[in-house]
This record gives sequence, C-alpha cells and structure tokens, in this order.
Amino acid sequence: MKKAAGGLLAIALALGAGTVVLANTNGPLTFDQMLPHMKSMHPNLSEQQLQDLYNACHGGNGGKTGQPSQTTMNRF
Repeated sequence: MKKAAGGLLAIALALGAGTVVLANTNGPLTFDQMLPHMKSMHPNLSEQQLQDLYNACHGGNGGKTGQPSQTTMNRF
C-alpha cells in the first residue's frame, strides 16, 4: 500500500512540475495574437482602444512593465 501511495505521489509531483515548466516557457502573447479574443470580449472598442488596453496591461513590448503597477492584472 505504501509503495502505491508513493508511486502516485511521485507521478503527481512529476506532472505538476511539468505543468509549471510548460506554463513558464510560453511567453506573453503579442497584440496581434490577442486581437481576435479582445475583439470578441470588447466588441464596442476600436482597434486603437484595444491597443491602448493591451499596452496598459502588458506594456509596449508585450511583456510586463518594469514598474510595479496597481492594475488588476498585477495584483495576483
């Protein structure tokens, strides 16, 4: 019984670590990649407004800005 529990624990840890590594290797999505989703979520905004929204959340280069921010995206 202890061997089975240990085996299940080892498998769970390996799968969990693999998920973390995969999540960290996918970089932030670019504005062009996010645009279709953003248009579906905010159909009443223009493309320039969507670009401004993206930049407010991700910075101009697609990554997080270097300064700490009080936006909803960075509170968690």
